[in-house]
Amino acid sequence: MASPIELAAMRRAIVLSAFGLGATSPNPPVGCVILDAGGRVAGEGYHERKGSAHAEGNALAAAGAAARGGTAIVTLEPCNHAGHTPACRALLLDAQVARVVVAITDPTSRGRGGIAELRAAGVPVETGVLAEEALKVLGVWRRSLLRSRPTLTWAYEVAGGRVRGAVGSVAAAGELLWEVDAVAEAGGRLWEAVPDRHGRGMMSVAPLWDGGDVAALLAALAAGGVRHLLVSGGADVAEPFLLEGLIDEVVVFVADTGRPADRPVSELGLPAGFRIEQVGRSADHVRVLARRDDLRDDVVQLA
Repeated sequence: MASPIELAAMRRAIVLSAFGLGATSPNPPVGCVILDAGGRVAGEGYHERKGSAHAEGNALAAAGAAARGGTAIVTLEPCNHAGHTPACRALLLDAQVARVVVAITDPTSRGRGGIAELRAAGVPVETGVLAEEALKVLGVWRRSLLRSRPTLTWAYEVAGGRVRGAVGSVAAAGELLWEVDAVAEAGGRLWEAVPDRHGRGMMSVAPLWDGGDVAALLAALAAGGVRHLLVSGGADVAEPFLLEGLIDEVVVFVADTGRPADRPVSELGLPAGFRIEQVGRSADHVRVLARRDDLRDDVVQLA
């Protein structure tokens, strides 16, 4: 059972992992904290983008020799394959950590998986630690893999009964660009949310979409590395995705334009089958986050 110190370290790792949102795709955003043998933080790190060191590599580099006999706290199962970087399972074994604590198992694990290999080497591994909390960051990536398409967020502004795209018209909507990989707008325009943030050549997004087969579009985006797509616009932009049941969540920015008696009760514009999850305030808007009733960040079956 994870100790209070390990739980605190896992929550720190979850926060660290979020620094990789909108940058690591097609890889997952992962965070790691290394505790030394006395339970003190020796190093921490997160995965910045594909092709760079994974979270475990960065945390172990920061910890140095203090990792020996310590505990690795990581939000996702250590990988079991070498690619642009060494296998994280091998890095942990080389560092001679004595214990590994994992939030979520990796659905993309190769071979027996990093957890199984660590255990086979005699390293105790505890899984499922704060898994639901870790999914607040990893859920979008995991859902994209399970559905073989990007997770879709529709963002729009409601002002005086009018609905329009939020990106470019609402200051607070600009923050969404740091969480997603790509954006689809009116006229079929497609673009990487923050240009070159994934690293040069790591994200392939065609500049235009002809408005045709949405399944083919999402398949092409997924093949290009997109795991989270932001649809910014009114119902005309979102309609092709809504008709196919592809919108996963909605972010509505509601402007305060007074309260005329004839304001329509349906002004918020949420699609049928969506429920409000969060309501917050920015400088000039109320921000509403809604998700589909059947959308659940359910915990994966853990090894």
